[in-house]
Amino acid sequence: MSQEPQTVSIRLLEKEFTVNCPPEARAELEAAARYLDEKMADIRRTGKLIGLERIAVMAALNISHELIKERREQSGDLNADVQQLCLKIDNALGSAKRREPEETD
Repeated sequence: MSQEPQTVSIRLLEKEFTVNCPPEARAELEAAARYLDEKMADIRRTGKLIGLERIAVMAALNISHELIKERREQSGDLNADVQQLCLKIDNALGSAKRREPEETD
């Protein structure tokens, strides 16, 4: 059973935000906030964007891109693993079939 949400304060570019989250998700929320703060600080250091909202949107786009890229790479890895497993199964079945004695009528 989940406990009541807790109020958690996070800081993004020296600005404090209050967020409600379940107690069991607090550590992940804080880690996500630290990651987002780092990304936003990187963008602000470039000096090309001004304003918290614009920096936040750019950081969100960059993080979304990272996520999509990672998912695509993992999917490709999974497909390669499945293909290798299919080859092993085919080879094993072929070996077993060659070892089976021929049936005669």
